[in-house]
Amino acid sequence: MNIKPLFDRVVVESVQSEEKTKSGFILPSSAQEKPQTARVVAVGPGGVVDGKDVTMEVKIGDVVLYAKYSGSEFKVDGKEFTILRQSDILAIVE
Repeated sequence: MNIKPLFDRVVVESVQSEEKTKSGFILPSSAQEKPQTARVVAVGPGGVVDGKDVTMEVKIGDVVLYAKYSGSEFKVDGKEFTILRQSDILAIVE
């Protein structure tokens, strides 16, 4: 299935986080925080959103940091994705 976001939306897939603490303890998935780092898998075209012209700054393949409680999570073909607005992205990780 192909995902094509609309307007200023971006589809991201979470980057797996460390399952161990610095001291070596293994954390179960229920104790881990929701990851805030993700890889961009689809980008909307931008355009006029809420009366303002939006230019898309991110591209497919970028690794980004996004706000903790932003976006909507969903599953497609057994994979988990988050769709969020470009304004919810805080930074591009290089």
